[in-house]
Amino acid sequence: MKKNQVLIIAFILFLTSCNQVDKDPKATNSNIRIMDNSEIIKHVKLAINPKFQDWVLFKNGTYLIFENADTIKSVNDEAIKQMKEFGPVFAGGPAGDFSTIHLTKTEGWIISGHGYGMYTYVNPSEIENKTPNDIEIGLFGRTKRDLDGKNPEIIYTNSRKK
Repeated sequence: MKKNQVLIIAFILFLTSCNQVDKDPKATNSNIRIMDNSEIIKHVKLAINPKFQDWVLFKNGTYLIFENADTIKSVNDEAIKQMKEFGPVFAGGPAGDFSTIHLTKTEGWIISGHGYGMYTYVNPSEIENKTPNDIEIGLFGRTKRDLDGKNPEIIYTNSRKK
């Protein structure tokens, strides 16, 4: 009995010691990097058509553009409401549909999807494959939108009203 317990404990210790520790706290593995908020904000500002001045950006790069922000009492509350409704991805539903848009003013792509005015920014450094196709990029962006939809956390609000 004791021999089995020792073997189990040794096996558990072995498994827990197999954790790889990254030196870069922003790296999820050797090829993928998680951007900080200021980087995401910088890229999204360049990605959005300047005619759109009212938008809200979430933690994982999903943003909502509001064309009628002056008629909305709280843009942030409305953004969270829409993110909870249209952000999460459910198999077989319209939330799984997406299009990949290649950017010209900054590196990366924008993924459009289910909700009107809802887009997700994807940076090349976030994707392991260095020559990804539109489907890989779109699926990754859709995953980021799903994260924002399930746990919406606003990191930036842009408003024409200053």
